[in-house]
Amino acid sequence: MAKATKPTIGTYIDPLTDFAFKKLFGSEPNKDLLIDFLNGVFRGRKHIVDLVYNKNEHPGETVNEGGAIFDLTCTGNDGEQFIIEVQRGKQCNFKQRAIFYTSRLVSEQAPKGRRSEWAYDVKEVYLIALLEDFSLDTVSTDSGFLHDICLSNRETGKVFYDGLGYIFIELIKFVKTEAELDTDLDKWLYVLKNMSGMDKIPVYLRKPIFEKLFNIAEYSNLTKEEKTMYDTSLKRKWDNKAVLDYAVNEAVKEATKEVELKKDFSFVKGLIEGTDFSDEKIADLASVSLEFVQKARVELQGN
Repeated sequence: MAKATKPTIGTYIDPLTDFAFKKLFGSEPNKDLLIDFLNGVFRGRKHIVDLVYNKNEHPGETVNEGGAIFDLTCTGNDGEQFIIEVQRGKQCNFKQRAIFYTSRLVSEQAPKGRRSEWAYDVKEVYLIALLEDFSLDTVSTDSGFLHDICLSNRETGKVFYDGLGYIFIELIKFVKTEAELDTDLDKWLYVLKNMSGMDKIPVYLRKPIFEKLFNIAEYSNLTKEEKTMYDTSLKRKWDNKAVLDYAVNEAVKEATKEVELKKDFSFVKGLIEGTDFSDEKIADLASVSLEFVQKARVELQGN
């Protein structure tokens, strides 16, 4: 297996590593960063004034029931709940996992008693997922990078209930340049993708919220313990990427090999059926092994 290139430490930490994401967005002193980011994500549809951080681990109701562990969870000023996740590679049943996560937060709202008084006054629940290295191809066939999903009528497209929402942000599709950054969300996504490669805060980001972000993210401002934690988190990210890249390359090689074999078989088949050449001559003409030609002939005879 190919070894991952040793990650380099720049002026700023990579906000998409586990350690950095939680340091920048996951603590009470920095909640203004998360509030600003979420308001950018909702693009005026919601305006969050304050947040309270919640526990990240939600155990099952029984010993045998699976629990859920989130990157970040928090509650807004109107009681709505948010799950914020960073996902670096495709996972099996990723959409189902998103539904499981949100349903857990919905079910936990039900009081143990006096449910009739509660009257199913379910607060809004949203999952915001930053997808770093992959796309949810089944969500959309267009080139858009943000997919805002809620329950809707399949026939008319009319929204049935928008208090349960899933916002998937495909960072791999976010390719805007500095000159194309129009909205606050554009700026946030550009920073998340590119900050670790910058050596200073750009002029177009000279506003208090981003100045605070860059100050916290400066590697030299980390404590010795935090630097160790970040270095470990960065290495883990690059190791995982190396494993993924290797798997993708191997899959491409196998697919290419399969295509070549089909082409070889088609050419050999034509020579067998259209000429009286010997197997040795066919093998020479097709640049394949004699065994390959012999197997092809047996297969054709069997048909």
